[in-house]
Amino acid sequence: MNLFQSIVIAIIEGITEFLPISSTAHMKFANPILGIADSPFVDLFEIVIQFAAIASVLIIYRKQFFNFKQISFYLKLIVAVIPALVFGAALKKYIDAALNNLTTIAIVMLVGGIILLFIDKIFKANESLALTEEKEQSYKTSFIIGCFQVLSILFPGLSRSAATIIGGMSQKLTKKAAAEFSFFLAVPTMLAASAKSSLDVYQTNPEVFATDNLMTLFIGAIVAFIVALVSVQFFIKIVQKQGFAIFGWYRIVLGTTLLILLYTNWI
Repeated sequence: MNLFQSIVIAIIEGITEFLPISSTAHMKFANPILGIADSPFVDLFEIVIQFAAIASVLIIYRKQFFNFKQISFYLKLIVAVIPALVFGAALKKYIDAALNNLTTIAIVMLVGGIILLFIDKIFKANESLALTEEKEQSYKTSFIIGCFQVLSILFPGLSRSAATIIGGMSQKLTKKAAAEFSFFLAVPTMLAASAKSSLDVYQTNPEVFATDNLMTLFIGAIVAFIVALVSVQFFIKIVQKQGFAIFGWYRIVLGTTLLILLYTNWI
C-alpha cells in the first residue's frame, strides 16, 4: 500500500464510518480496484483508521463524553460493548473469513439496504416519545444495543452504525439519541479492536511496524479523522431530515452493482 492508496482508503473510511452503509464493505471493495493486495498491514490499517475516524466523536461530543460526573454513562458503554468483545474473541476465525468473502458482503449490503427502506415507518412512533437524554436510557437498553452491534460483526457489510442505531430505535430511542449512543459505543469497541489487531500483528508479523508503514498508518489515521469530523455532522442532519431510506437505496444500488462486477469477474 503506497501513500496515495492509503489516503484514498482513509477518505472512504472517514466518509462512510458513521453512515449506515458499511465502511468495511467500501474499503474491502475499494482495495482491489486500487490495486491493494491483502496483507497483515492492510488489515491493521483498516482497523486503525476506523478507530481514528471514530475518535472524531471525542471532539464533536467532548462535553458529553468527558463529563466524568455522569458515571452511569461510562457504565452503560461498558455494558453495551461486552457482547462485541465476547463474540469477537470467540468467533475470530469466522469473522476473518467473512471479511474476505466479497460476495457475502455485497449480498449483506443489498439486503441491509432493503431493510433500511422500512426503518423510518417501523419506528415512526418512537419519535414522539422524545427520549433524547442519555440519562433516560437504561442498562438493559444499552445491553440490547450492544447485542445488535454483534450482528455487524457476524455479517460484514451490515454496518455497525446501522445495526446499533436500529437497536436503539427498537428500544424506543429517537433517531438522534440512537445515533449518538451508536457513536459513543464505537469508541471503546474500535479501541479494543485496534489494540487486539495491533498486538496480533506485532506477535505474528513484527516487520509490519517498520518506519515506512508507521508513517503511512499515521497519515491515513489523520486523514480519516479529519474527514470523519464532517461526516458525523452531515449524517445527523440527513437522518433527522430525510430518514434512512436514502441510505437504503444507496446500499441497494451499490450492492447490486458489486454483485454484477463480482459475477463478471471485474473485481
